[in-house]
Amino acid sequence: DVNISALFLTGFLSGAIFAPFLGSLVDKFGRKRSCIVYCVLEIIINWLEHYSSFEILLLGRVLGGISTNLLFSAFESWMATEHRKKGFPDEWMARTYSECSIGNGATAILAGVIAQVLEDWRGHIGPFQGAIALTMLALLLILRWDENYGETKDAKEEGSSLYRQFTDGWKLVASDSRVFRIGLVQALSEGGVYTFVFMWVPTLLGMNPPGGVPTGCVFSAMMMAITIGGIVFQPLEHFIGTALKTKAKATDWSAVFSYIMASLSMSVPALCLCCSPAETCFDKILLSFIVIEFCVGLSSPIGGVLRSKYVPDAYQGAIMNIFRLPLNAVVVSGTHATDVLPQYQVYGIVSILFLTAAAIQATLAIDNRDARKKVE
Repeated sequence: DVNISALFLTGFLSGAIFAPFLGSLVDKFGRKRSCIVYCVLEIIINWLEHYSSFEILLLGRVLGGISTNLLFSAFESWMATEHRKKGFPDEWMARTYSECSIGNGATAILAGVIAQVLEDWRGHIGPFQGAIALTMLALLLILRWDENYGETKDAKEEGSSLYRQFTDGWKLVASDSRVFRIGLVQALSEGGVYTFVFMWVPTLLGMNPPGGVPTGCVFSAMMMAITIGGIVFQPLEHFIGTALKTKAKATDWSAVFSYIMASLSMSVPALCLCCSPAETCFDKILLSFIVIEFCVGLSSPIGGVLRSKYVPDAYQGAIMNIFRLPLNAVVVSGTHATDVLPQYQVYGIVSILFLTAAAIQATLAIDNRDARKKVE
């Protein structure tokens, strides 16, 4: 049997190895080109899924670690820089991220339906073939984009090197505590989410509820929760801004609220699995899983807005990938913990990760320094 845990860990180890310098490549050689490379890698990865060789599947996971880093840096850094290049108001950024979160949840539900249809038609490989087709469509759309880079015009005229782009990104992290903190919050919160994603199915199946677990329906409910989180983001931000009588820190405090809610939701399975009979906890734990996915949908646009607020455009790709290193370390550690610790302890660790992210985010919320930066 294929060791799913080994494949999962290989992808995140690959991401951790390539993360420190991959972002500098994104910024130096172009965000559009990086998005194209992502699509090509995804086509190759999904094609490799056609083979039953464990070694080939491992290769796919190594490439998957690289492509995941590109997915979570190249696209966002391209959008943020292009948004400002075209002179759009910064206030529109929040709406863009919110609609992206809503779209992610909605398309995930649709993707689940399409994947089931393809599996019924083509067998287990059908969803991967569908992914190839959709990635090729995305590639065609990306080819129409304008290119942008993570450096100023003056820097390009000076012939800046990849090494300089790499070192400047690390220097910025070391010199600006706000950039360091926002990156650390990203690593802790996303690391907690990925650990949860690895655990939720075994947890529910292990509780043996009457009639079994309708995992497809549960997944759809979770994706709907993400969509609702994206919808709630802007009203929540407006409410907090009104309550504080200032919009400047509304997004920061929205993030604190989201991470505290996520921490509380993960404390539910930690306490239930520790102290209560499994058969009495299923409904409570399932509800907590829905709540954390709501928090994912809420924190996704919040994180994007905060990164555009604190991280200079010229180093978006580099900074975002630098913090994929601790993120992947958290995920690898969390995944390993599922093999050596009881489930309730792992959920307790995930809860602490979110609570720590909330505490660090709170220090940014009470930091009165002007976070607005020059557009580079």
